[in-house]
Amino acid sequence: MAIKIALAGNPNCGKTTMFNALTGANQYVGNWPGVTVEKKEGKLKGKKGKGEDIIVTDLPGIYSLSPYTLEEVVSRDYVLKENPDVIIDLVDATNIERNLYLTTQLIETGVPVVIALNMADLLEKRGIKIDTKRLSMLLDCPIIETSALKGEGLDKLIDEAVKVAKSSKVDLPKEIFSKDMEAAIDEVKGVLPTSVTDDKKRWYAVKFLENDEKVKEAMKLSASGQSLVDTKRQELEKQHDDDMESIVTDERYKFIQKIVNTTVKKAKDKLTVSDKIDRIVTNRILGIPIFIAIMWLVYYVSVTTVGTFA
Repeated sequence: MAIKIALAGNPNCGKTTMFNALTGANQYVGNWPGVTVEKKEGKLKGKKGKGEDIIVTDLPGIYSLSPYTLEEVVSRDYVLKENPDVIIDLVDATNIERNLYLTTQLIETGVPVVIALNMADLLEKRGIKIDTKRLSMLLDCPIIETSALKGEGLDKLIDEAVKVAKSSKVDLPKEIFSKDMEAAIDEVKGVLPTSVTDDKKRWYAVKFLENDEKVKEAMKLSASGQSLVDTKRQELEKQHDDDMESIVTDERYKFIQKIVNTTVKKAKDKLTVSDKIDRIVTNRILGIPIFIAIMWLVYYVSVTTVGTFA
């Protein structure tokens, strides 16, 4: 039976480049059922799979699994209903904090996740150091440094994804929220239908607390179960003085900020070429002389070149 890999990530994180590098010409394009969102799937090319039959599905670029856009709905439906064996989550190494928001949601789905820390080759140039071992430990999932553009780390990434997909060990998503949130999640888990497997209980508990309409339509709770969910939501909203969805978002970013603070270091004086130019031309003392010099140069060139043909 083929191993199914879902490729997920934010827009512009190098996901399409990664998909093309993994599948080459062995890919086909269509639409997701019932919508006009493009669906791309492909077989792993060359010897990367080492004889394994591996299908890679390139999910739409998204920032979260909240059902605000068609792309987000399509992606989360695939992850929750099609049961891929593993998710490769592409994280832009140069903008890790923003990318990890989706990561925390993917981990919650109960599907095993392998993080591809993409554009890792740019870290040194930008003065960024990431402790990938510690980050992997804190997120409780493997991390492989890659460069989709240069084809670096792809073999290692697929090896790890296949290893995780074949593992019989089922790791439950870890707790990342405050104590009161986690206590509410545990209580909601207890009223979910018995058809919900242990690895997906956390995902559904959080979504019921968020009052996710699509989840509520797809899964009905008993009257007493729904009453408990509503009570817990109201208690948390009163305690945090905010709506539930904002509370969950805030808690995720607090967790992300905490782990980024301990795993990512940025050089304070590491400036890009653009930054260095900006500092010079916007300097309080040098700015005006530079402006005058540029204006004189434009005038001189226009008079001595273009002006001679008039």
